[in-house]
Amino acid sequence: MHRQTIKKRARTSGRSWFRYRFVIITFLLLIAVGGTSGSSSAQTYSNPVVAGDFPDPSVIRVGDDYYASATSGNWSPFYPIAHSRDLINWKIIGSVFAKMPAWAKGDFWAPELAYDSGKFYVFYTARRNDGKGKKGTLCVAVAEAEKATGPYTDHGPLVCQEMGSLDAFFIRDEGGKPFLVWKEDGNDRQQPTWLYSQQLDTSLTKLIGKPHKLFRNEGAGWENHVIEGADIVRRGDWFYMFYSGNACCGRTCNYALGVARSRSLLGKWEKNPGNPILAANEYWQCPGHGTIVTTPRGDDFLLYHAYRRNSEAFSIGREALLDRVEWPKEGWATINEGKGPSVAANAIFTTGRQVRIKEFVDEFEDSDLHPSYQMPNGPVEFLVLNEGTLSFAGSGDSEAVIGIRPLSVNYEAFVTIKNVDVNSDERSGLSAYSWRDNAVGVSVSRGRVASWRRERGRDKEMAISELKGAGTVKLRMAVKDAERFQFAYSVDGKVWMHLGKPVTGSQIDGARVALMHSGRGRSARFDSFRVRLY
Repeated sequence: MHRQTIKKRARTSGRSWFRYRFVIITFLLLIAVGGTSGSSSAQTYSNPVVAGDFPDPSVIRVGDDYYASATSGNWSPFYPIAHSRDLINWKIIGSVFAKMPAWAKGDFWAPELAYDSGKFYVFYTARRNDGKGKKGTLCVAVAEAEKATGPYTDHGPLVCQEMGSLDAFFIRDEGGKPFLVWKEDGNDRQQPTWLYSQQLDTSLTKLIGKPHKLFRNEGAGWENHVIEGADIVRRGDWFYMFYSGNACCGRTCNYALGVARSRSLLGKWEKNPGNPILAANEYWQCPGHGTIVTTPRGDDFLLYHAYRRNSEAFSIGREALLDRVEWPKEGWATINEGKGPSVAANAIFTTGRQVRIKEFVDEFEDSDLHPSYQMPNGPVEFLVLNEGTLSFAGSGDSEAVIGIRPLSVNYEAFVTIKNVDVNSDERSGLSAYSWRDNAVGVSVSRGRVASWRRERGRDKEMAISELKGAGTVKLRMAVKDAERFQFAYSVDGKVWMHLGKPVTGSQIDGARVALMHSGRGRSARFDSFRVRLY
């Protein structure tokens, strides 16, 4: 059984003044835009609308349903599919690819969803398997399906330029012809970054004709060394391209979003002299790479990503935010009056209210894994769900990992491990796991329970306690400000014993709350995995 409970009011957590001020400002803004009385005219929402790592979001509307996807990197399943009826409450319902397409080797970035002529398409970026030991070229590829949740038929790469091709977007020109827009990865080689467009055939799975250059980065100012993430809408006689510039990711990011326009798709593009129209403020940093979606009422909203404005935010990653796009009668589009990402705003619809996940619980009673789980570098094919437990039969010496995105920098995670054999060499545990070879965690192995820290692929045990024939062990990981980890264990579920002092785990960016297993033993079974937000 999978269970998710919700909370209707945000809590202040952590010691930092920023987080306390963030909650206070949110509350004041809720009052300013209509209060919290519950009447339809007073409904509001707050950002993020998708908490946790959900970068480069793409969103489409089909009837009354909204579907979104996001970069998954090297975490599988590749490209999560989320569903919503109101743009502010989202649920993961599946993924585009359960397994890596045969032509690719990783870096599943920037999916672009499209719905055309009754079919669903995803134009996506991945790194081509160019041969053993080689980095591989970034390519734009396409897959199609009859339903949003698939199954998707992959048609492989559309374009693989020498410097790399990525960040695809689908659009029909002024004559109705289908086109692909993408970025050439010149910045990866200290070259100018060009945006290209080329016509697609009627199946939308092959390019025809010749590519056309649209425009490039200026090489100075807010765009700096790169422009990317094109999203184009047609309004009146104009095509408007929303695009992002500068460094997207990590602790030195300075991303922002601008807009350009042209009378025709392949014509001369004019950049807004007031760019960027969306940049950092005191609450959010590095906003960009979004997609505009139009509601049935005709309102335009931008779903995009940003980091919270604090150092701990990088452990969570880039979260999905939503803001209205305004179109003044004279001039360019604006977002939140140029004030940067909003904290709170008027709700899009008058039915329903925004809810927040407070707790994730999995008793492993279903026959399939919960769709929120992710695994680094491909699926764990030897997972076994049986009688309310999960085991990693046959994992051998390799490390098997499954996890979920943390939705806060402050949380507690619990797991029960049954059938612990003190004589076995298998290692089973709980961790905050980053695919960049960094992690912290607590594990049971060889009759001991130990906390540990991994830096650049090397593990170091921090505290150890001996077990005496325990058949069941409960593990707990309490996380404070994303960088302080207190580990504990219990053999009876009542008395908890701390494992040494809190462990510092800085630079664990984009971590998942993960279950881990390795070793030749096959007896240990995971039971009752729970993550509770503070």
